[in-house]
Formats: sequence, C-alpha cells, structure tokens
Amino acid sequence: MLSSRLRRVAVLVLEGAKPLDVGIPAQVFTTRASMPYEVRVCGAAPGLVTGGDGLAYHVAHGLDALEWADVVFVPGYRFPDRDDPPQAVVDALIAAHDRGTRLAAISTGAFALARTGLLDGRRATTHWHYARALARKHPLVRVDENVLFVDEGSVLTSAGAASGIDLCLHILRGDLGVAASNHAARRLVAAPYRSGGQAQYVPRSVPEPLGERFAATREWALRRLGDPLGLEALAQHAAVSPRTFSRRFVEDTGYTPMQWVMRARIDLARELLERSERSVEQIANDVGLGTGANLRMHFQRILGTTPSEYRRTFTRGE
Repeated sequence: MLSSRLRRVAVLVLEGAKPLDVGIPAQVFTTRASMPYEVRVCGAAPGLVTGGDGLAYHVAHGLDALEWADVVFVPGYRFPDRDDPPQAVVDALIAAHDRGTRLAAISTGAFALARTGLLDGRRATTHWHYARALARKHPLVRVDENVLFVDEGSVLTSAGAASGIDLCLHILRGDLGVAASNHAARRLVAAPYRSGGQAQYVPRSVPEPLGERFAATREWALRRLGDPLGLEALAQHAAVSPRTFSRRFVEDTGYTPMQWVMRARIDLARELLERSERSVEQIANDVGLGTGANLRMHFQRILGTTPSEYRRTFTRGE
C-alpha cells in the first residue's frame, strides 16, 4: 500500500499570474480519495490579486500558507524580466525552503525563485521566450532552455504552462509512484511522460514534417517494450533511414532512441514493482531487459537505487 500521509500544497499567486499556470497545480493536486494532498491558494496577502489575461483571483490565504506547505508552486506571471516580487514574498520563500519545503516554479515563476538566490549555481529553466532574459537578469543561474523541467531536489522549475503538467506529474511520480502519476495523467488526458524538450516548440524557419510520424513510432514502441526494439526496427516503423531517425529523434526528445527506450522500460518496471508481486527476474523479462542483473544495473544507473529498495519505498508506508 502506498502511504496515505497528507501532503500540503500551496499555490502562490503573484500579481499578473497566468491562469493556466495557477490552475494546473491546483487541479492536479486537488484533494480526492486517490490523491492524499490538500491545496491552498495564497497570495502576498489574503484578498484580491490582479492576474494576467484579464482575470483576477480571490485568495483565502496569505504568506502563512508557505509555513504550512510541504511544496509551494509559483505560477508564471506577466513582465517577470521587469517586475520583481515583493520582498516579503522573497523572504517567505527563502524561509519556507530553509524549513525543508520544496519550491516549484511554473514558466516565468522561475524569476521569483531566482530572486531568492536559491537557483544560483543550479540548473533551471523557464518559458523559451524568457530564457535569455532570465540568464541576463540572474547570471549565476545555469539556464537550460532545452528542457521541459529541471529537478534540483529542493527547487524545481518548468518551461511554459503545459510543462507545468509535466512537472506536477514528475512530483507525483516521486511522492506516490508511477502508477499514481499515470492515473492522474489519464484523468487529465495528458501524456504521462513527455521525453521532449522546449526546442520542439521554438519557431523554426523550416517546417518539420516528421513530428506526428515520430510520435506514432514512440507510441508503437511503448506497446512493445517487452520485445526487441533496436534502432533498425524503430526507423523502419517511422519509414526513414536509421541515420535520419536517430538524428531527428534526438532533436525531438533530447535522447537517443536507445536512451529513450531504456527509460521507458525502467518506467514500466517501476509501475510493475509498485502494482504487482512479480519477481525482479519476471519484471526484467516483461520490460525487455532479459535478466534481473540487467534490470538492477540500469535501475541503479538511472534512478540511483535498486528495484528491491524501490519496491520497499512504495510498500512500507510512512
């Protein structure tokens, strides 16, 4: 049984907050029987907060919600390169982090986290349109504009609004496991795991006609992870040469085809470890890794733990 310990989520709404950025964590973590989370939406003070895109928010909580929370989301807001959050907000974020609270930014919310200094020397991302502005304004931050999100442990950042879903599902995977994350993704009608990067959304002067075909090949591969899946088989399904497939796959996803297949196999193994009593040897065969020794090697390399210890994490309770 997974732990049912209640986890507390605060969504910090700043002036000019973007509606999608606010709504994503509020909806993903909304309290329900299958989701042991409680959500509070807060601002610099209780009351009306002027948002972006013609909306406003009436928040019931002030910065005291950050003292209560286990994780704080900072949605993106308008003019982040021009307007800094109030000092009281910056101080409250720093104090929350010092108490062990995780801080997670969606899109341009990364500017607020950068203002605290907590991103200095760390990797971070933001919406591709603002990535260079973040690097200019906060030169100590290692801005990576080619990823959907960055997990630095106690501070996490994500790209544009839809990447907030990727970040929330990533946090769910860490808290409750792959099965719970996949369940939430189905409820949201979202991809449980997007392996791509922001580069695929940046305007290009030359059309890229193979995107849908490559997406279909990834879906095809996910249904056949227990089978041999070499570069030749993947390229054949996409009806391109192995060289073209490999080059374009890296551009689209940030991984080589075989790196992507391996991570997909490890994700499937995680779900089987959480939801079944099958042995490590059986799971290794189910996901196309052949032997338990092979599964253990790749599990340790990618996740930094063993299959047995991972299974105990999601069965011992808290």
